[in-house]
Amino acid sequence: MSFLFFLCVSQLLSLLSARSTSLSCPPAPPHTLNATFPQTLNLTAISATNGASTLECWQLTNHFAVSTTPGQAGSAALSLGNANSASYTVLPPGFNGGMHRAPAVQYVLFFAGLAHITLPNSTAEAWVHGGRNGLIIAADTAAVSTLGHITTYPSEEQTLGLVVPTAGGEVPPHVVLHEGPCCTSEMLI
Repeated sequence: MSFLFFLCVSQLLSLLSARSTSLSCPPAPPHTLNATFPQTLNLTAISATNGASTLECWQLTNHFAVSTTPGQAGSAALSLGNANSASYTVLPPGFNGGMHRAPAVQYVLFFAGLAHITLPNSTAEAWVHGGRNGLIIAADTAAVSTLGHITTYPSEEQTLGLVVPTAGGEVPPHVVLHEGPCCTSEMLI
């Protein structure tokens, strides 16, 4: 029985691995402030075009700088802009957030668990693993998207997130690198 379980898990991992590598990702952009610090931040964005939600890879135009703030002096810091408020979210295993639009332009940092984002009229999808590459921005508000997107949390564990709406609903300055979610090679790791 344990061999069968291992075989099923192996097949599932192979499937997921094949699925991830089937994306044609561009080479990683140069983002080094120096040997250890990135220069820019790329993140997956849920945006909208012509009333339909989209997934895009954004590069924020603010750049990392060497921090002089006590406690982090000498590290890389990047301003994400002003925020309205912040909330900590605990999503139970297997939770289905349903189809919805972003209630505000907001950063979402998943720091544990897994989020699966799909679009109602598209085959595009994003798998966001909690952790160092778990930051996304949701900008498909009612003002720009008719239907929104669907988010499920298929992990066997809780998914933990920090939701930070931007002040005044501002979309941060950015460049769209390409349609579809950012690839791992474009992220901070």
